Amino acid sequence: MKHVIAAAVSAASIASTPAIAESIEIRHSGEVQVVSGKPENFTGNAGVRALLPPNDSTRASVGLVDFALGARTTWHSHPAGQMLIVTSGMGWIQEEGKSRRVIETGDVVWIPVGVKHWHGATDKTAMSHIALTYMKGDKNVDWLEPVSDEQYR
Repeated sequence: MKHVIAAAVSAASIASTPAIAESIEIRHSGEVQVVSGKPENFTGNAGVRALLPPNDSTRASVGLVDFALGARTTWHSHPAGQMLIVTSGMGWIQEEGKSRRVIETGDVVWIPVGVKHWHGATDKTAMSHIALTYMKGDKNVDWLEPVSDEQYR
């Protein structure tokens, strides 16, 4: 599994490598503030850390999201796709019209352009993931309606 993660991260960095080198940017973990996920975008407690904002070189934002038990996103889609790397715990992800699927530590998930979905913790296990969310113009997500308790369970 470690090779899969390394390959995914390497592929993402190669795809976003600029033609002209820039200065290295380091954002130390202690410098990144945790903010609560907006209630209009999350159900339950979710802590969001904006690890790296998008720029001309990466064309993606990188964030770490910590979902407490039962916490989840609303339904949403991405105009340029999203990659999730589960860093701890176990969660669920569901594409509209399909069955909910389990994701757990070490899993790498690719969400194609425009696919309506939600993701978050299970009702018994917290979950954290790194999200690489790609930009189309100045937009990286289209937030939609909440996931009902019936849909979640």
